[in-house]
Amino acid sequence: MKLIHILFIAVSILFMSCTNSKTLGSKENPIRFFLIPAQDMQTLSDNGKVLQEYLTKETGLNVQVDLPVNFIAVVEAFGSKRADAAIINTFGYILAHDKYGVEARLKLMNRGRDEYYGQIIARADSKIKSVKDIHNKKFAFVDPASTSGYLLPMRLFKEQNVKPKEHVFSGRHDTVVAAVYQNRVDAGATFHTPADEEGPKDARMLLKTQYPDVYEKIKILQLTGPIPNDPVAFRKDLPEEIKVKIAEALIKYIKTPDGAKVLHAMYHITDFKKAEDKDYDLVRNYLKDIGQSAQDFLKK
Repeated sequence: MKLIHILFIAVSILFMSCTNSKTLGSKENPIRFFLIPAQDMQTLSDNGKVLQEYLTKETGLNVQVDLPVNFIAVVEAFGSKRADAAIINTFGYILAHDKYGVEARLKLMNRGRDEYYGQIIARADSKIKSVKDIHNKKFAFVDPASTSGYLLPMRLFKEQNVKPKEHVFSGRHDTVVAAVYQNRVDAGATFHTPADEEGPKDARMLLKTQYPDVYEKIKILQLTGPIPNDPVAFRKDLPEEIKVKIAEALIKYIKTPDGAKVLHAMYHITDFKKAEDKDYDLVRNYLKDIGQSAQDFLKK
């Protein structure tokens, strides 16, 4: 009887371990694809659902697209293995790579460009005429893990010995613009991409519908950068065949009318190109300029 009892327990444990270990990419254990919450959350959420449906169909794997509340949550999701892949901002990628070995495979492209800039903005009717005038004023950053919205303005402030009296983190680029527009802060930092034939393409365009006069009301004081475009990154121990499937699916999707529309609405993506970790050494050099590593910088 004792032997039968032992065998029964052993078989039960084996059965439980098998049923609890669901295959990655199954309905019970989907591939978790995170999005950086850099822009309008509703737009990202709506288009993220479309992207999720496409990736699931195209790869034959169950994919779940997640949209966390801040930039650093994407980084830490890689650390806890809740994230398998992500469209992640440049500074967040560097932190995720240095802490968790996250691997960049694709770089987001915008109208043939693989880099962008940051910008310092203020109201056109304010007394702030240059970056030096921000000294002792209230300033809006995006997020502690934002390149254009935190790292580069901090580097600029150090170079020019500018110390804002007070600062806030608005969470997204559009909310920084709104804070400046509404006079809740004196100035702020956001992303900047060059204008095209349709007009400006910097962060102010995110509020063009809400505030039609945003280009007249908000001026650009100075650009920062350049910054390598955000990557599509993967957890280091994710199976290679899954990395390849997702990367190839994204490259295929951007070539379709539906995919071009969805990805442009999300992050103004017009194409993808292959990426390597060394592509982001420029930003690591920016960190060296202020005497910090990525992890140290986030403690500020």
